[in-house]
Amino acid sequence: MQSEKLYFTNSDGKRLAARLDMPLEQKPIGFALFAHCFTCTKNLNPVVNINRALTLQGLAVLRFDFTGLGESEGDFSQTDFSSNVSDLVSAAQFLAKTHEPPKLLIGHSLGGAAVIQAARKIESVRGVCTIAAPSELSGVLDFMDAAAVERLEKEGEALIDTGAKVFKIRKQFIESLRLENMNEAIKNLRKPLLIFHSPLDRVVSIDHAAKIFAAAKHPKSFVSLDRADHLLSKREDSLYAGQVLAAWATKYLEFSQKKFTGSKPGDNRVTAYIGKTGFGTEIIANGHKLTADEPVEVGGENRGPSPYDLLTASLGACTAMTLRLYADRKKLPLEGVVVKLSHEKIHLNDCKDCEDPGSRIDYIEREIELQGDLSRSTRERMLEIADRCPVHRTLQSRSKIVSKLKE
Repeated sequence: MQSEKLYFTNSDGKRLAARLDMPLEQKPIGFALFAHCFTCTKNLNPVVNINRALTLQGLAVLRFDFTGLGESEGDFSQTDFSSNVSDLVSAAQFLAKTHEPPKLLIGHSLGGAAVIQAARKIESVRGVCTIAAPSELSGVLDFMDAAAVERLEKEGEALIDTGAKVFKIRKQFIESLRLENMNEAIKNLRKPLLIFHSPLDRVVSIDHAAKIFAAAKHPKSFVSLDRADHLLSKREDSLYAGQVLAAWATKYLEFSQKKFTGSKPGDNRVTAYIGKTGFGTEIIANGHKLTADEPVEVGGENRGPSPYDLLTASLGACTAMTLRLYADRKKLPLEGVVVKLSHEKIHLNDCKDCEDPGSRIDYIEREIELQGDLSRSTRERMLEIADRCPVHRTLQSRSKIVSKLKE
């Protein structure tokens, strides 16, 4: 995905930092808003992973830091739950002004409760997704340090240690939690709702998900994030949630699948994009989405074929297509073609033209199975034709690659 750093202003005039995650080489089929968890930021790894899965399906997602958090302006201690909801509305207005109004709201933990409350204030919203969200905001106090809550009640403010950072919150924060009626908001949501929750969540128990599901009207869906923790710390958990969410969103929210503005078929345009971590690479080839990666043993996550796998695969595909074309032209009874290939680097010890006789060359072994009632002479001829496939010729010829930096 491509990520653009942005800023917008909330209702109090504070400058909030955001990132708009966009599909590669494609006009988004729709826009979503992501609300992060309590005291978290937009750059939390699970948020990025979920957005990556959504952008692969053509959705764009705006993630931002609530007032006083991350890179956003403001004093966090002066905020409360209602100000979070207000920030979401401001983010939606920003999207509507610069791109399109959001159709999907996604919220993690307390952010999940915020998107339920914000949904009725954002007319464009067609669906809501919550991840590990509480069903009652007053219950959030149960997860906070009892001594800190007592200081809040008596002194009006207290420090909350999240493990990563210490935040000051004031009594207005817990008072705003007590004022919100989540049950009524869920009942009156009347939009498709997808609920993610882990039965092993030790911060917000699975009982909260059950209460949200019971209160919500149809259509509603529940997906168990088996073995995941509250923050979806394991990469596979957040990627899974993103993939399921993307499939659910395109079904329920009627996103247009025709909004493609990438390369046109036949213009030979291929775009590859890799992020700041790992080897996973998104590829758009003439409008078709692919993923490349490296095997686990060399530091990758094996989420797709390696670059050499793709190279070898292109030879296999070209070989099969060339033989199909030849058989059709000659009206041969070819039922099918199976091409099996393997690639390795070998030493060319007897290379007379090489400066280094011990240098390596690429060695591709190709086995071709021709299915159908074909004579021996026809099979031999088709083996010769296989060597004429365009990719075969490209690999055996000298190619010129010209590279330049984009200004």
